[in-house]
Amino acid sequence: MNQRVGKSRWQHPRRSSRLLGLLALVGTALATAASVASIAEMAVYTVNYPLAYFAERIGGDSVSVHFPAPEHVDPAFWKPGPEIIAAYQSADLILLNGAGYAGWIAQASLPRRKLVDTSRSFRDAYLPGEETPVHQHGPAGEHAHGQIAFTTWLDPKQAIAQARAIETAFAKRLPEEASGYSKRADALVSDLERLDCELAASVGVLANEPLLASHPVYAYLARRYGLDLRSVTWEPDVDPGEADWQALDALLAEKPARWMLWETSPTETIRQALEARGVGVIVFEVASNRPVEGDYLSVMNANVVAVRHAAGQEDALRAS
Repeated sequence: MNQRVGKSRWQHPRRSSRLLGLLALVGTALATAASVASIAEMAVYTVNYPLAYFAERIGGDSVSVHFPAPEHVDPAFWKPGPEIIAAYQSADLILLNGAGYAGWIAQASLPRRKLVDTSRSFRDAYLPGEETPVHQHGPAGEHAHGQIAFTTWLDPKQAIAQARAIETAFAKRLPEEASGYSKRADALVSDLERLDCELAASVGVLANEPLLASHPVYAYLARRYGLDLRSVTWEPDVDPGEADWQALDALLAEKPARWMLWETSPTETIRQALEARGVGVIVFEVASNRPVEGDYLSVMNANVVAVRHAAGQEDALRAS
């Protein structure tokens, strides 16, 4: 009996070889399936559009980026419903802006292990927010701007730090994709460094004179490029009213500004009233929500062009 079993065991080397080969193929298929599954499972949710753009650029095909805020809403003051909060809770990573951005985060029960505070590395450089009256723009409801200025990405150097934080979080989650994340992050950083140079050349020209802003959202832009900026709290589609115009006149007597930054273009009535006071309009979008056309960089490049035009640099730039 033992002799027959022994003979049978060694009688079919080809069968054993085929079995080993089949097992190897099954193992490879399972490993591939697991890898594909892990990539497909990496769902990333963000609280604003700049983070979504950075995540899309860095993640490539290995991540699915979700930014569910509706159009024409300021994501900083948006309050998602229970279904959307549940979607955030089920994500693999949740990218936060930090600096007090998206106040609903503090009330939601989100898994701490999934949270990535992208501005954590420069929290010591946060700027205080300007005190503003309770007001409303869009359907997000009444609000006042917080104690910390939160449009951190308007300083490209800070935007780079936020992008690198995303790269690190992705690589920790999917280390097998780290090389791709690094290459794509480097390309994004190069674009942001170029943007920084272009903003310095255009916005920096306005550092020699006082400026106005329709909303207190440009603090980090002003610090980065040395702007003497004073803010009001005006909406582009609402007439400020006589009291606000008088307050602006008093401000202009103290700070004779020639330009006012707006997130979107104001009504023609407001524009004409400003121009009658010697104040021109510069539309400088902060890109907190997804643009109707283009992407984050195209919006920022349009801002550069708008400032260049206001500063009278177009002819000089063409000549150079």
